[in-house]
Amino acid sequence: MKATIVTIGDEILIGQIIDTNSGYIAKSLDRIGVETHELLSVSDNKQHILETLEKLQNKVDFVIITGGLGPTKDDITKHTFCEYFEDTLVINHEVQTHVIELIEKVMNRPASQMNKDQALVPSKCQVLFNKVGTAPGMWMKKEDTVYISLPGVPYEMKYIVENEIIPKIVKEYERPYIIHKTIMTYGQGESLVAERIEDWENNLPEFIKLAYLPSPGRVRLRLTARGKDKELLERTINNKVDALAKIIGDIIFGFDENETIAIVLGRQLTKNNATIAVAESCTGGKIAQELTAVPGASNYFRGGVVSYATDTKVSMLEVSEDTIKKFSVVSAEVATEMALGVQKVMKSNYAIATTGNAGPSKGDADVTLGTVFIAIATPNGVLVEEFNFGQPREKVIDRTVNKAFELLQKEILKNV
Repeated sequence: MKATIVTIGDEILIGQIIDTNSGYIAKSLDRIGVETHELLSVSDNKQHILETLEKLQNKVDFVIITGGLGPTKDDITKHTFCEYFEDTLVINHEVQTHVIELIEKVMNRPASQMNKDQALVPSKCQVLFNKVGTAPGMWMKKEDTVYISLPGVPYEMKYIVENEIIPKIVKEYERPYIIHKTIMTYGQGESLVAERIEDWENNLPEFIKLAYLPSPGRVRLRLTARGKDKELLERTINNKVDALAKIIGDIIFGFDENETIAIVLGRQLTKNNATIAVAESCTGGKIAQELTAVPGASNYFRGGVVSYATDTKVSMLEVSEDTIKKFSVVSAEVATEMALGVQKVMKSNYAIATTGNAGPSKGDADVTLGTVFIAIATPNGVLVEEFNFGQPREKVIDRTVNKAFELLQKEILKNV
């Protein structure tokens, strides 16, 4: 079964607000075996909406619309539905009673005629009751396509999706199973990962599709299996994941797409009863920010120093002035002394240090823009590596953070 999700509103098209409703609806549909075919955004224009409804007629099973429902004159979806379905608006008394009670008892003010008019719905529609707001949802069918209209307010939309739409689809429609499995990899780019797993990917059965979802420092591999035999889908997809782990197990750090590398590192540090500290220059505190965003980070994160200025590296981390003069502030030697310095000051088992030139100007060091040194101090010594992450500045900083986490994870595993 396929669906198209349509958002209505000029505020979305001009970038005034970000559409989060479509993502929520798509995830909810996917969970019950309904595939989202496309996402569309249209203006608050009756003709535009009518053309969209007509274009989608019999192309998908469900058209789910958000926005354009409310008490104001620019909320036109109900009137557009009436025109498209050759229908008229009528009062739904259950909705009207709810609206009046919500306005007068909860909001403690008289319900205006505009509020009461929220209970006007097309006579042919099935009302999707909205207990948390005043605008009801609407369910109407034309030939092979069901059209569903929802309010754009996120919490109202979510309530109707979870309590009205999903149960109704599950009850009335036979759907295939859709099973996803996400493999989180870290430290290698999309093309390199694809090259390593090419033979494995070529041997996937037709009912399993692979998607590459790259982002800075990591690649998510999402397997999607579709079919009617749930047991077969689960067994096959698990076997394929086991086979994949034998090929790229060195870069797999998890199987939950909501689990960041910082969460994995926190778990590894906690398991080993180890602690971490950071000394950041070019990353400006972003490594510490990522680590402390994880609940429970106080169990292993000792603290950090953002030693942005050269003299701060000397005064707070005991980096030698002679080392800076001889090798420059952006060097392997300075990164090493920064890592050892913060490891000593914070009394931590591990430490990360970054020094580099993120650009756009060269600053205190006469090195190529994008040059970064990352040092990892461990209980057994210091690893330091040089990288050039190019430009622009934001890319250099993000890639430095990701690479630092990758190096730290490898060192923790070595020292287990």
